[in-house]
Amino acid sequence: MTTDIRSTKKLNNGVEMPWFGLGVWQVEEGEDATKSVTAAIKAGYISIDTAAAYKNEESVGKAIRESGVAREDLFITSKLWNGDQGYESALAAFDSTMEKLGLDVLDLYLIHWPVKGKYKDSWRAMENLYKEGRIRAIGVSNFQPHHLDDLLADAEVVPAVNQIEFHPLLTQNELLDYCAQKGIQVEAWSPLAQGKLFDNEVVTTIAEKYGKSPAQVLLRWVLDKGVVVLTRSVKEERIVDNANIFDFQLTADEVDQLNALNKNERTGPDPDNFNF
Repeated sequence: MTTDIRSTKKLNNGVEMPWFGLGVWQVEEGEDATKSVTAAIKAGYISIDTAAAYKNEESVGKAIRESGVAREDLFITSKLWNGDQGYESALAAFDSTMEKLGLDVLDLYLIHWPVKGKYKDSWRAMENLYKEGRIRAIGVSNFQPHHLDDLLADAEVVPAVNQIEFHPLLTQNELLDYCAQKGIQVEAWSPLAQGKLFDNEVVTTIAEKYGKSPAQVLLRWVLDKGVVVLTRSVKEERIVDNANIFDFQLTADEVDQLNALNKNERTGPDPDNFNF
């Protein structure tokens, strides 16, 4: 059981990744991003997830430096944006990300979306950065089984992580099974389905039983499914509340009830049909 905010999962290369982290998608560069990361680290978060596309890597780096927490005690993730995919451009994009974050080594670097005809070259670049010791683990984001099959046909390194949209409205069972078979850890973005389930009867009934909020129940469900979870907020109170999910565990029946809410409904883009 994930017992606290510092609990970790051993990835397929032996690196320990926290089960729980803060994401900073749509958090504005500057004071908002710095405050959000500062509040999270103060609340005990050790995993922070950003991306070149979020345009807030500099603020995240500033908060990390000013946190007073040793670099090796934090787990920092960033992602390669679509327009930077390809071999040489991926290497240059990584250098830019590291300069903005002010870091020498990144804990996890992900290909943000499976850009057709480019993600294999991007992966080759990331494998080289990994072998050079500049990244502790490499992975992908928003990859479906057929993308992973294609990548693995030529890959020397199996992705350590696949970060996907994941919540009870989008359970992605086939993808979860696929990743489990390949030893790829799944990580959830948008675990709260943008609040669409906050007044769902199944969710509210479980929340009442444990004296928790619907959001806390949904986050706990993700963990109980064996999936790493990212939450997002700029409010300190919410950042603290989101992390208050380690003193209860859902029963197998409750997990099944939440699984049954699946509608294959996305809140974000479809990995097989995006144009950015």
